[in-house]
Amino acid sequence: MSIDAMRIGLISDTHISKRGELWPQVFDVFDGVDAILHAGDVWSPALLDELEAVAPLRVARGNGDLGQDDARLEDQCAMTFEGLTVAMLHDFPSPAYRPAELILDRVRLRFPDISPDVVVYGHTHIEAIDHVNGLLCVNPGSPTLPHNKSLRLGTIGFLNLEGGVIDAELWQLTEGGAERIRV
Repeated sequence: MSIDAMRIGLISDTHISKRGELWPQVFDVFDGVDAILHAGDVWSPALLDELEAVAPLRVARGNGDLGQDDARLEDQCAMTFEGLTVAMLHDFPSPAYRPAELILDRVRLRFPDISPDVVVYGHTHIEAIDHVNGLLCVNPGSPTLPHNKSLRLGTIGFLNLEGGVIDAELWQLTEGGAERIRV
């Protein structure tokens, strides 16, 4: 990557109730990222403190975060990195199982004032990278409850931005760290 490139860590559905419960591999793999995007269902603001110690953080409020009083939790958000617009929210239809027009309609409904290049979402606990008529949709899955199975090492993701081009990666946490999933 060039000096102008950015690497953004993606995480969702951590379902952590107190400090120190997230797999340490997540912090190791996120070391050096330019930002972290959490697509919701955090549960504990203490986890947000830990992630913010690694990199600047944006967080979408998940259905499991309802009632949490933390200014960092946003119902949905959009940000620009290297001239590319990234939108993030928790609950979003999975492009693998829904028609393209429904996906695009949902984006227009939730983000009426922008035309995002990427949508980062969570909720399903199932990692996915999909392209819908030029829109990149990324669900990093869950590091703690992958595919809704507890006490297993799950997944996280990355966005790589360089020269106006964006690429997404999914990574499987392992006992020794993490390895890229080929999709």
